[in-house]
Amino acid sequence: MSDQLTGKPVSASALHDQTAIVFPNDLNAYGTLFGGRVLEMADKVAAVVAHRHAGRECVTLAIDSVRFLAPARRGDILVFQAAVNRVWRTSMEVGLKAFVEDFKTLQRRHIFTAYFTFVSLDENLRPVGIVPVIPQTDDEKRRYAEAERRRQRRLEAGR
Repeated sequence: MSDQLTGKPVSASALHDQTAIVFPNDLNAYGTLFGGRVLEMADKVAAVVAHRHAGRECVTLAIDSVRFLAPARRGDILVFQAAVNRVWRTSMEVGLKAFVEDFKTLQRRHIFTAYFTFVSLDENLRPVGIVPVIPQTDDEKRRYAEAERRRQRRLEAGR
């Protein structure tokens, strides 16, 4: 298979506008979206990107640099964007941003960002190789380089 040798472009597995709506059961006592709820939604979206890129099952290994930047409230539309930033031998980093979109003006406000590390598994639940990712745009190349720096910090910290 030529993908095994050449890899896949970032665009082959990226998600640009995965949406969700904030319901009353998603809210904390302050009437804002639970941080754990947005993290759960984000993990699922990032997993779709990882599965698409690897072409097989992947599991979350780590979540880095989680930032809650602004609240979301009942009825808000959440828009998730996620893409593979870099692939190593059996793992990959998926970067994700979440926005609140005003359904009247379509203006977006960035509310959440995180980096997810996934491991690709075979049928025996053992790590298996992943095809490389090919960054093409300047932004993808920047994220590719930054992912390696985050990985080095994780390794130095013993995670």
